[in-house]
Amino acid sequence: MKLPKETNRYCPTCKKHTAHLVRAAKQRSRSSAHPMSRWGAQRIKLRSYKSGSGNLGRFSKPAVKSWKRKTKVTKRITIEYTCKICKKTHQLSKAIRAGRIEIGEKVAK
Repeated sequence: MKLPKETNRYCPTCKKHTAHLVRAAKQRSRSSAHPMSRWGAQRIKLRSYKSGSGNLGRFSKPAVKSWKRKTKVTKRITIEYTCKICKKTHQLSKAIRAGRIEIGEKVAK
């Protein structure tokens, strides 16, 4: 997917349309960004959900048919827009799923 280096967009801080610089946000893994997310491995260990008696089947993997599947080919890439006047950065509300994004000449994977 090709994107321009600069584009005119609405800036919520300036409250008007201004020139924005386009760049791809840095890729971060889910575990490093949200280690204590609901039913995350670290949170389960800390809250002692896995120890003791009871239904521990909820932590095991389901039947082979449902979990042993092909992984997704593309990743979601978040695009950041930086206003040239106020220098504030804002993102798209939803990330774009693409194999790679070309911003001007630079390629983000």
